Amino acid sequence: MSVVVALVLAVVIIYAIKQMSPGNIRQITTEELKAKLNNKDLLLVDVRTEGEFSNHSIQGAMNIPLHTLNNRMEELERDKEIAVICQSGMRSLKASKRLKKKEFPNVVNVRGGMNSWK
Repeated sequence: MSVVVALVLAVVIIYAIKQMSPGNIRQITTEELKAKLNNKDLLLVDVRTEGEFSNHSIQGAMNIPLHTLNNRMEELERDKEIAVICQSGMRSLKASKRLKKKEFPNVVNVRGGMNSWK
């Protein structure tokens, strides 16, 4: 393997790891989410597709599919804690990072997503 190929591969791996790591995003479990669901200062945002959401969702969750999030951020209240969920936790982590970048102060990612919801 040439040095150039090894360097490119290393950069790709580092990028992939960085994308998957939570960074400065707080993580909560589905059990922790359940304990917070009755809190009126919590907004639960489900970033799965409309089809996934209509098939199975958590009561009170707001469906904003990830691909529409950038255009719908004005629907979110900045003074509330925003818990973001998807099917496995990957799309919600992306969404959480986008919200943090747009200076939403209190964003948490639901680790494991709906796959962990019991």
